[in-house]
Amino acid sequence: MSDTHSTGPFIAAIDQGTTSSRCIVFDRDGRIVSVDQKEHEQIFPKPGWVEHDAAEIWTNVQQVVSGALDKAGITRDDVKALGITNQRETTMLWDRATGEPVHNAIVWQDTRTDALCRELGRNVGQDRFRRETGLPLASYFAGPKIRWLLDNVDGLRERAERGELLFGTMDSWVIWNLTGGTDGGVHVTDVTNASRTMLMNLHTMAWDEKICQSMGVPMSVLPEIRSSAEVYGEAKGALAGVPVASALGDQQAALFGQTCFAPGEAKSTYGTGTFLLLNTGEEAVNSYNGLLTTVGYRIGDQKPVYALEGSIAVTGSLVQWMRDQMGLINSAAEIETLASSVEDNGGAYFVPAFSGLFAPYWRSDARGVIAGLTRYVTKAHLARAVLEATAWQTREIVDAMAKDSGVELTSLKVDGGMTSNNLLMQTMSDFLNAPVVRPLVAETTCLGAAYAAGLAVGFWPDTDALRVNWKRAAEWTPRMDADRRDREYKSWLKAVERTMGWLEEEN
Repeated sequence: MSDTHSTGPFIAAIDQGTTSSRCIVFDRDGRIVSVDQKEHEQIFPKPGWVEHDAAEIWTNVQQVVSGALDKAGITRDDVKALGITNQRETTMLWDRATGEPVHNAIVWQDTRTDALCRELGRNVGQDRFRRETGLPLASYFAGPKIRWLLDNVDGLRERAERGELLFGTMDSWVIWNLTGGTDGGVHVTDVTNASRTMLMNLHTMAWDEKICQSMGVPMSVLPEIRSSAEVYGEAKGALAGVPVASALGDQQAALFGQTCFAPGEAKSTYGTGTFLLLNTGEEAVNSYNGLLTTVGYRIGDQKPVYALEGSIAVTGSLVQWMRDQMGLINSAAEIETLASSVEDNGGAYFVPAFSGLFAPYWRSDARGVIAGLTRYVTKAHLARAVLEATAWQTREIVDAMAKDSGVELTSLKVDGGMTSNNLLMQTMSDFLNAPVVRPLVAETTCLGAAYAAGLAVGFWPDTDALRVNWKRAAEWTPRMDADRRDREYKSWLKAVERTMGWLEEEN
């Protein structure tokens, strides 16, 4: 992988993800010089429970950092700064004195706090802390996970009250260890990760004492909240002396890596599911349309920049389902060929509400539906309906964002595995009536962490220099006439209605 043309200096980024940890070394042009990656174990103690061994993750992080430097043929002296991006909301507690995790990390997907979240919402419901935090009460976020650990693991609450424990999302754990751990480790988090705990007040950028009390989390365990791009401390060990200079939750890092620095700029990451973030500028926009309000990033002592976030449960996984459960295609790439063999969807619409509908509906009683079937419909029409489902779901989130923020989407920057599907990208542009742009460097999450760290140490002078750095690989522009778009959107929305109320509400 090593690129002989790149002479230093370099920026390194650690991406501590849900299934693996990796380190990527970038040069001044934002090009990848080397990558090293290592998977860690997924632990499932009970149905709905998901855990990681944080000690294993820290070992892997150290290995991939050394590995990436080796592959690039460079030493720590060539690395000007180190950035961190991480799986968001994954929660852990460790012993301040020994540095040992006191329990496995509880992963963002884990649902064990469902009942606790319902209890916390008692008289008010899901929106109890929404005004302050921008988030609905859901098992997704870190605050209730801390409370669960303190309540359910012997002796933890007492140890927390005595100030012996530290809480962190994975960025905090990695930074604390990088900067020395028990020997002077820095206990910090950045505003983007803090905004996913349900414990930070979006308007003051500080921990909210009242909410911490309501949630039963002693403030002594919480890290200090810092900006996303600033020097937190110097690394010890293999990277001794290198400034640790950025932290961003993975979706925010992608927003940064896609250089969405102006209000109205948005990025969408198409993986198993999809995350769409829209920059709303220096205003935290409340959502009345099923979106999350979150911090996009904060550079040094500049004002924080906010974002609206929408998530779609099923996008890439629908293509996998067509392949594995239905056997209609043999490979994911084949869906494009099959869908391209027909002019349109033949009147069929596919709403993949396999585990309910996410944004903007949040209906867990919904299940998947294929509507508009006639004898005319072939598997090629269905393949087309599958691709259109991802594009229509994106359109619904973009519409919700425009309603909430009054900010019109100027263009959508895309990344993730599904973006190699050109028909899907054209359909997306048609349905959104906006340009869709794919970058040259697909690793936008790591690139975002590298950009932020580089800014913090002056490796790049400002965000304008990063914009220049960002290179487009492809762009699609709308080719659909407005009448047809409106007609088909109406049919899509009709199909969505048909999914709801399938499961009988159990109290």
